[in-house]
Amino acid sequence: MTENAVLERMLIEADPAPTPRDAPPDARALVVRDRILRSDAAPKRRRVLALGWAGGITAVAASTALVFGILSPQGAAIAGTPAPLDFSGAITVAQLVDDAATTLAATPGPTVPTRTVRAASWGFQVDVDTKTTTVVPQLSTLVWEPDGSGRMTIIAGVPYDPSDAVASNAAEVSSSGEVVTDLVMEPGDFDTPWTTVPGETHDDMVAMLEAFGMPADPTAYDVGMALTSVLDQWTLTDTQHQELLLLLEEAGGAEALGVTTDRLGRAVTGMRVLSPDGAVSDVILVSQDTGRIVGVERTVLKADDVFPAGAIISYQMWDLDEETVG
Repeated sequence: MTENAVLERMLIEADPAPTPRDAPPDARALVVRDRILRSDAAPKRRRVLALGWAGGITAVAASTALVFGILSPQGAAIAGTPAPLDFSGAITVAQLVDDAATTLAATPGPTVPTRTVRAASWGFQVDVDTKTTTVVPQLSTLVWEPDGSGRMTIIAGVPYDPSDAVASNAAEVSSSGEVVTDLVMEPGDFDTPWTTVPGETHDDMVAMLEAFGMPADPTAYDVGMALTSVLDQWTLTDTQHQELLLLLEEAGGAEALGVTTDRLGRAVTGMRVLSPDGAVSDVILVSQDTGRIVGVERTVLKADDVFPAGAIISYQMWDLDEETVG
């Protein structure tokens, strides 16, 4: 199957509209690609709001997390944000981590870390001039080398009206064939805090996460922020995923949410971590089939000029392959 055919299937199956598959659209933004491209495609009269993860990822010059510009006038709130994932069942964080460990041991995964990541996400684009909002699905692939060279490709799906997607259970997303970014990076262009192949011990994971911004005495939110940055650049082994989950548990303060289906139709359990200022929460998704961390969803808890409290503003997914989307 060709790459375009795989993408087509992925975008159709991952339709983020709130259909019976529980797949509403979401917003994901990242400053990083713009820092590489050093370009501003939006007219200067528009305000571009980058809704990227705060912390380690914004310090990196490139990542596979996707760029979604939210174009809106100052003070204008964006309506029509996606519905949150619906979790069911009672579970503790310790049970979630133990279950994931059992699954990781029983399901062979990557045996060595690699500098290749495929990620999918969706974003809202609000046009000030026409006062219209569209949902833009995108898929990215990042391959990089220790010398900072590599290639990042982002392919767009066909944009659609979020209100139409909400109203129609038949709403479908297909590939536009448009390559949004095909960036070849020369040695030194990809600036990352961790270039060497990471080890698999507890201390190895702590060192890597600290390089990506995790403080010495982290909260679960700090751990989640750092591991999100790592997974945007590295595909890690099952053992490393287990250590990441143990670090989340050890930090304390996380809340297990039960079971749901993510926006690619995968069975997952969720763990919510709250930012220290109470402004946002992140839900870390763990595959029930593999035990690996496969996604993170962010929710605004305190309203601001752009989003109301409770708005889902980002969704990032990893571990994408034909089996995942088929």
